[in-house]
Amino acid sequence: MHDVPHLTTALDGPLLELERRILGHQASIEAWFRTQWQKTPAPFYASVDLRNAGFKLAPVDTNLFPAGFNNLNPVFLPLCIQAVQHAIEQIDPTIRNILLIPENHTRNLFYFQNFARLRDILTKAGFQVHLGILPDGLEGATSREISLPGGGSVRLEPLQRKGDRLWVGEFSPCLIVLNNDLAEGRPTILENVDHLIVPPLGLGWSNRLKSDHFAEYRQVVSEFASLLAIDPWVIDPLFTDCGSVDFMARSGEDCMSERAASLLEAIQSKYDEYGLDQKPFLIVKANQGTYGMGIMTVRSVSEIRELNRKQRTRMATSKGGLAVSRVILQEGVYTFESWNSAAAEPVVYMIDRFVVGGFYRVHTNRGRDENLNAPGMHFEHLSFAESCITPDQESPPDCRPNRFYAYGVIARLALVAAARELIQHSAAQREC
Repeated sequence: MHDVPHLTTALDGPLLELERRILGHQASIEAWFRTQWQKTPAPFYASVDLRNAGFKLAPVDTNLFPAGFNNLNPVFLPLCIQAVQHAIEQIDPTIRNILLIPENHTRNLFYFQNFARLRDILTKAGFQVHLGILPDGLEGATSREISLPGGGSVRLEPLQRKGDRLWVGEFSPCLIVLNNDLAEGRPTILENVDHLIVPPLGLGWSNRLKSDHFAEYRQVVSEFASLLAIDPWVIDPLFTDCGSVDFMARSGEDCMSERAASLLEAIQSKYDEYGLDQKPFLIVKANQGTYGMGIMTVRSVSEIRELNRKQRTRMATSKGGLAVSRVILQEGVYTFESWNSAAAEPVVYMIDRFVVGGFYRVHTNRGRDENLNAPGMHFEHLSFAESCITPDQESPPDCRPNRFYAYGVIARLALVAAARELIQHSAAQREC
């Protein structure tokens, strides 16, 4: 199985300098990744949002509970099945039964299309799969069938706990796969159970911070950049964070303003070094959580100090109405990719250490320097590109390179960082 499939991208024209360097070092890059997976096995699955500014290619978010499998091209299904089989064999080759646990916001039918696709991947990989819903006030509820747009359905069964084991009806799993990011906290019913759980509870958003992830990513990039002899900055977004903030009470505003000023100055310094005439910008977002909530673009410090009530209200809460109490200030990375003239960014999906596909997030009403993970976005499939590699692995002179390879490399760097988070979580659990 190839670690990075040969996929189409929205890019055309000559290869960028960073692409050429990455493609030119493919053998040493793959050897480096093999040593990383030996030290720190990859998380069960992940998705990484990337931004490609031409002069910079970097991750801007890493999700360890990916919820967009329905946006992948169906032709990627064999890759997903093969990767799942490998992942579970590495966990425990005797596993046969799996319990899949979704998010609790059961009215989001698009989410359940993702959930159905994930169920199908696990089922076609040869496992018996049941779908269990967390109680969340639903104790004693009966099973429910949810019809999906375009046909099909998912059947959810209420979870019950008996001693240290979980059940749905007469079914008790060997493995629990979470597709719930635990932003609202760690459910008591899942604590100290006699089951393997992936990803572990400690990597949910109730515990995990984006600033911690990007600190790990920075260390990974420092090691990787020396391999390619590149400036780490071209694949690493600068960032900083603040302690406690309260947008409605306007507490923490001074910290955000001061750190925004320093970060904008640092970005401008790099732009000057590379002779870039773009204007630096920041993305300020909740340090925990997903779904594109609690995010704003900042081009000057005054924009932080002059937030109106509507803007502060929008920043004050994230998914599930949870209060935003910490933020990360991250270097904004332009996207110079577009899909039918609309701003677009690639999202890379991985199962275990394998890239299993991706898609483009597209927004017709957002600019190159704005967050595209917002209402009004849509998704465009990627597909396999024509491969001209011969059986002896030699490429003819006119062979088109795997342009998607660079995206797969950067996404896997973020995956290495997440793997190191997982190791730290396991160490902390042992100390407790």
